[in-house]
Amino acid sequence: MPKPGPGLRLIDVAQRAGVSLATASRALSGRDGVSEEVADRVRQVSLEMGYVANPYARTLAGGASSTVGLVVHQVDDPYFSEIAGGVIQLAGEQSLLVQICHSGRDPAHELRQIRSLIAQRVGIIIVAGSGYSDPQVESQSRSVLEGYERDGGRLAVIGRHSLSADAVLPDNEAGGFALGEHLIGLGHRHIAVVAGTAALTTVTDRMAGVAAAMRAHGLDPAAMPVLHTDFIREGGRVATEQILRDHPSTTAIIALNDAMAMGVLSSLREHHIPVPSRMSVVGFDDVSVAADLAPSLTTIRLPMTDMGRMALDLALKPRAARPRRRRTGHQLIVRDSTGPAAAL
Repeated sequence: MPKPGPGLRLIDVAQRAGVSLATASRALSGRDGVSEEVADRVRQVSLEMGYVANPYARTLAGGASSTVGLVVHQVDDPYFSEIAGGVIQLAGEQSLLVQICHSGRDPAHELRQIRSLIAQRVGIIIVAGSGYSDPQVESQSRSVLEGYERDGGRLAVIGRHSLSADAVLPDNEAGGFALGEHLIGLGHRHIAVVAGTAALTTVTDRMAGVAAAMRAHGLDPAAMPVLHTDFIREGGRVATEQILRDHPSTTAIIALNDAMAMGVLSSLREHHIPVPSRMSVVGFDDVSVAADLAPSLTTIRLPMTDMGRMALDLALKPRAARPRRRRTGHQLIVRDSTGPAAAL
């Protein structure tokens, strides 16, 4: 049994009482939403264990002052706005507030945001967005977040490999494979990839899936042009210009997120290159506007709103002995931006 005193955590009381972390916090703070029988049990367990409340646990009572800190890479990216929407939905149902922070895919800035949230004593932190291929890049964030959890804070992550926490993991590699299979099945052999920086695990995972599809059909992934630019719409435009200049035989472009795919389509439109009769284009994520583009975008659908809900749901549960993993699955959504390879 955990030792009584300041080191004892609310989650220890919750687990002993057989209730969720949020329920235990509500019971001990006297808030609504807990039956008197359950509240009595939690209070009795708390007394028996000698629990001393800590500032993080108190914020999980579900009242108006309770806050979830959500750290995303890019607040104006539809991928992250839809994830945020899912977090906000469930937070509203639990009477929690959400504070959103923007890291700009900068590990140092992300660390500053995390430290700021901890200083504000938020009860839950969710870190959403790709991790980094070099685990050392986020080693400080990992250390700070581990300390936050030891002190009673709750943590969940989306799309992170090296952070030891409950995680929602997008189906990136399998989705990349599905995109490659789709284009190869349409007869495309001259495929180029518009990718974000290779430092992001999301990019390396999605690329691994595309490469695996190439190998499965006897094609050499090393011969496939891969252009690493910013993981945003403008990055897609810049990369497409280079593809048209340096790889004119390309018949299909894989953009590793939908934001980049929008930039690809914009550049092709400026050059009067018809899609898909001359160039097929695919994206990844299926953001809400993907179906409304002209042409509508073939892409991999991830359940982004559900991902946000899943992450907060994990954080609201009592902490497990080992980090829990939730896979998202994926779906290939075929729309108007892909067609048979053009005969060049």
